[in-house]
Amino acid sequence: MLELAAAFICLTTLMTYISYRFTNLPPAIGVMATALIFSLLLQGVTLAGYPVLEQQVGEMLQRMHFQSLLMDWMLSFLLFAGALHVKLDDLHSYKWPIGLLATLGVLLSTLMIAGLAYWTLALFGWQVNGLYCLLFGALISPTDPIAVLGILRSAGAPKPLETTIVGESLFNDGVAVVVFTVLLTVALQGQAPSALGVAELFATEALGGIVLGLLLGYGVYLMMRSIDQYQVEVMLSLALVIGGSALAAGAHVSAPIAMVVAGLIIGNLGRHQGMSEQTRRYVDKFWELIDEMLNAFLFALMGLEILLLPFSWLLVAAGVLMGLLVLGARVVTIAPAVLLLRRRPNGVAAIPKGAIRILSWGGLRGGISVALALSLPAGAERDLLLSITYIIVLGSILIQGLSIGPLVRRIYPAGGRQAAADH
Repeated sequence: MLELAAAFICLTTLMTYISYRFTNLPPAIGVMATALIFSLLLQGVTLAGYPVLEQQVGEMLQRMHFQSLLMDWMLSFLLFAGALHVKLDDLHSYKWPIGLLATLGVLLSTLMIAGLAYWTLALFGWQVNGLYCLLFGALISPTDPIAVLGILRSAGAPKPLETTIVGESLFNDGVAVVVFTVLLTVALQGQAPSALGVAELFATEALGGIVLGLLLGYGVYLMMRSIDQYQVEVMLSLALVIGGSALAAGAHVSAPIAMVVAGLIIGNLGRHQGMSEQTRRYVDKFWELIDEMLNAFLFALMGLEILLLPFSWLLVAAGVLMGLLVLGARVVTIAPAVLLLRRRPNGVAAIPKGAIRILSWGGLRGGISVALALSLPAGAERDLLLSITYIIVLGSILIQGLSIGPLVRRIYPAGGRQAAADH
């Protein structure tokens, strides 16, 4: 395991250096693009008659267990780091758009994409079970703000849109994982449970995660408040994520939701009442570093995963078509919520004009979708849905991620925050 970790860390660091040194792409997208080019070069070397190197990298990736690595550990770290910098006042100000998009939006998206997938895949000659289509809808619904958030900020996106995208992504990851877990449990049992059984499972995962996050977050906050030693307080935050994730797994509750809640508590209550200025600086820098490193590892893994997937032009065509349909479902899901909440009761605009376009185009699919697809039961349907998921994620990050900045600047040419204020 030590040799495996050393090889992957060195490879990822090299690709990160190459991305920063020779490309002008956003960090996460640049690392993934570099890894993708590296994968294609390996395949070219294999076609030239030297398959050893590709086989060695492929074996390393298989031993990495992408699904387990992301879902059991990396996701908790990433969500905690993201929640740590979100202000509760901002979330409260935009609670309705965030709440609707992260709950009803995920459920509607799951149903809509499932129906589209069932009929679309049949056109290509693949008869996919309806339950697996629902699983596909659940795994492809969560959005990933990692690759796009820095772009939105540098482009001057309005604060309401930035807050809505971050808030939605923090919570819809947890909700989508819970929905996927419920559906996967049904698939593994081989029989449809009662509505009460599904509701109980959903409540246990979601509400249990919220309660665990509250208890752990508040407990660690009390410990931080009782001391003033930045080394210990950084260790407490690290132990919160590692121990909390393991505890959530043992208690069969949602670790992503628990870590979001705990991160919000530490980032707000802990930051203002439990940390000195010196401790705040060290905690922020530590988690910013963890966030950057894990993002580099995650996007490098995603770029390299193409080595393990089957390839055919029919799969590419199906993936492209499904990607367009997923984007269309995103628009249909977002538009009613945005139009309904366009104005608050006092007449002040809740979210600025152009929100539907930016929220739709900025709703990138990321590593969590690939990880969930990897957790499907082994079989032909899993292989098909995994390949299509990867194509959708790849296109989403490279095409949407690289064009969202120009879109924001075109909609808000005078500066997003000022344009938002004018509305």
